[in-house]
Amino acid sequence: MKYLGFLLLFLMAIMPVRAQDNTSPWNGSPSPKYEVRAVWLTTLNGLDWPRTKGSQAQKQELISILDKLQQAGINTVLFQTRVRATVVYPSKIEPWDLAVTGIANRVPDYDILQFCIDECHKRGMECHAWVCTIPIGKWNKLGCKEFRKKHPKMVKRIGEEGYMDPSHPETADYLARICREIVSHYDVDGIHLDYIRYPETWKLKISKAQARNHITRIVSAIHKAVKAEKPWVKMSCSPIGKYGDLTRYRAGGWNAYNTVAQDAQLWMRQGLMDQLYPMMYFQGDNFYPFAIDWQEQSNGRTIVSGLGIYFLDPKEGKWTHDIVEREMSVTRQIGIGHCYFRSKFLTDNHQGIYNFAADFDRIPALVPPMTWAGKPAPSAPSTLTMEGNTLTWDTGRDNSGGIHLLYNIYASTEFPVDITKAENIVAVRQSATSMLVPKGRYNYAVTAMDRYGQESEAVQIQLLPATTTKHHTRASRVPSGNAEKVPVITSDGAPIALPAKGSTLDADFIVIETMQGAGIAVRPYTPQLNLTSIPDGMYQIRSLGRKGRTHRLLYLYLKRNKHIL
Repeated sequence: MKYLGFLLLFLMAIMPVRAQDNTSPWNGSPSPKYEVRAVWLTTLNGLDWPRTKGSQAQKQELISILDKLQQAGINTVLFQTRVRATVVYPSKIEPWDLAVTGIANRVPDYDILQFCIDECHKRGMECHAWVCTIPIGKWNKLGCKEFRKKHPKMVKRIGEEGYMDPSHPETADYLARICREIVSHYDVDGIHLDYIRYPETWKLKISKAQARNHITRIVSAIHKAVKAEKPWVKMSCSPIGKYGDLTRYRAGGWNAYNTVAQDAQLWMRQGLMDQLYPMMYFQGDNFYPFAIDWQEQSNGRTIVSGLGIYFLDPKEGKWTHDIVEREMSVTRQIGIGHCYFRSKFLTDNHQGIYNFAADFDRIPALVPPMTWAGKPAPSAPSTLTMEGNTLTWDTGRDNSGGIHLLYNIYASTEFPVDITKAENIVAVRQSATSMLVPKGRYNYAVTAMDRYGQESEAVQIQLLPATTTKHHTRASRVPSGNAEKVPVITSDGAPIALPAKGSTLDADFIVIETMQGAGIAVRPYTPQLNLTSIPDGMYQIRSLGRKGRTHRLLYLYLKRNKHIL
């Protein structure tokens, strides 16, 4: 790791969590516009769903779960699709899982995966097919039994469990066919690989380097199959929560790289993964430094911390709610999303975690765009009209080769509507080109969004008198033309001078933020700003007033001859 920010992590770990207004609970910066807020929705043994029998009851149960998840700010659902060499969709490769009908390989009377996708999309949420890869279940259960009949040389038995052999040359192609079958038949937004690793109980007869090569070969084959079918479908996986030992923190013998031959950081560097969901079911020094390590090694891709909220259930662990709340707050500051394990522990509101999540994420967020795909952004809709209470726009133009465009709607009393502010988001990922909205209360803006998550410029409509928008040019969060003349200061690590506060500025502190608005540090407002422990990079320095109001003071370009650790 290059920079740990140990002091910042210590302060964040001991500071009390407070509820949000329209800002981050730590430094007054706005809730991020881009952030993955996800949940694992398990179908194995009906742990999360289904817990009822009959198609209508199951549909209503899933609708109720998704409604609750939407209200908690979730924008990504990881839906378990391949369970244990069994699936919850009509496959030509593997049998039906018994979770839905209660009988192994019995065909249900509705398309489960399609229903989940449709209901997620109605709510502006992404739906990713969660594929359990290497484990194939109990030795004499349907999935493992059928698999080893057809592919006996691809199976290894450990105790009562069966596993696909990662070293077998056909394993990669088999799993790639499963994932391609899903992507070709369903409009999923992602393929999420679970247990893409050697079991920790596997007695390797090859080197760790060879084992890692086998797992990477499987990941590469799946990536190739998925992207060949639909290149906008996100590839992700859930690695062990600690990649490996850090300079000052050890992984305790349980890590992705050495224990289970899972080189997830390499997959990010090679572009095989668009997102990572490390299973960070730890706390304290076993969480924060490793979260930063994942982010620093992300290669610009999206990192989402897997949160062990099941420990909030007294039957599962002895965590208190403040542990999870602090982890969510800190990861937001370093630009990492969050994913709950599992859905039922969230919606059952153990220790009030659902209430906290609904408040923490009450301002919507978009899933970060796949800018690394190198596709051009879509063209904006050319017209936006209001008739009665119906806002209507024409279609934009997709320039990426995707199957269709989606639309995001923004509203504000200011004009033009600032689409960089998350608090202005009204609706996301809408497929229709009209929407019922309040009349006479807001101005509106609409953007087109392609399947890579890239937005067009906004088409705007002003519906309020101009007198209500006079403060727009003073909005400090978004530079526009010459509206903001903010100095840019370059430093080699030496302290820099801050502007004098003057008589009207009530700020006692300043906030150092990335250019995307993620907080790095909070410091007293003094004439000289000490930059020790701040990594090299480009920052904005903002005053922090007593009521949470902030004003941009300057931009900072920090470049040392030697990094300060």
